[in-house]
Amino acid sequence: MSFILETQGLSRTFHGFHAVSNVNLSVQEGSIHALIGPNGAGKTTCFNLLTRFIDATAGRIHFQGKDITRTPADAVARLGLVRSFQISAVFGQLSVFENVRLAVQRRRGHSMDWWRSDQVLAVHDERT
Repeated sequence: MSFILETQGLSRTFHGFHAVSNVNLSVQEGSIHALIGPNGAGKTTCFNLLTRFIDATAGRIHFQGKDITRTPADAVARLGLVRSFQISAVFGQLSVFENVRLAVQRRRGHSMDWWRSDQVLAVHDERT
């Protein structure tokens, strides 16, 4: 049986506090799983570990058969393993298109391009 996502002994400790301890997870492609628990149980920390938003203290993470335990979060996202946030960090005064354009600019390494005119930024429009 093959799994799209697997963890072995996944753990995260914060200054002596064990937020996630020895999680072994096997998820088949197309299946549905849920993490359920009270506030502070480590659900968000577990998702942050899986998506590489934070580093594991111990354990391994495999996605699509590849060890992603030390893979940067942006590379993991490009593989298709991402999470959503309850509160999105977008600029409310901008349109969806403008928010996406800012993200594209940032990804291309032009973090200050948003200061430029719309005419100069039009080059990003086709990418968004």
